[in-house]
Amino acid sequence: MTPYEALDGRKCRSPICWNDVNESLNLGPEMIEETTNKLKLIQERMKAAQDRQKSYADQRRRDLEFVVGEEVLLKVSPTKGVMRFGRKGKLSPRYIGTYEVLERIGQVAYRLALPTELAKVHNIFHVSQHRKYISNSSQVIQPETIELDETLTFEEHPVRILDS
Repeated sequence: MTPYEALDGRKCRSPICWNDVNESLNLGPEMIEETTNKLKLIQERMKAAQDRQKSYADQRRRDLEFVVGEEVLLKVSPTKGVMRFGRKGKLSPRYIGTYEVLERIGQVAYRLALPTELAKVHNIFHVSQHRKYISNSSQVIQPETIELDETLTFEEHPVRILDS
């Protein structure tokens, strides 16, 4: 029994037996020509589907490159399933830092200069985890310290609101 037959409970229709059960089976050069035509049709349709999906993916794709010494923000995410006042991570920080780019590793990875608080985290990240830092002197915010674990996640804690 083939693995396909074990999973689906029926025999796999090979290129030789693509005809329905009720149809007569043509043997000889006609069968080879028909099989070849069907294979070409399948390959063309698969190529069209791949091209269509690539065009969808390329619409949102942006090529990012950073220069050594440039400042970037690092993407983090809250621990899954943790809720703050009935909302999941809506107001939680998405990016932390500013961290300096130390070197480029390959085409899509960068080594960052991380602080000692993030010593347990590996310092090489994919380009999709970075955002370019644009300094704005009129908007200086001192971020609260966030304790991250090895997977770059953190646990949210509710904030107590004081009524005046």
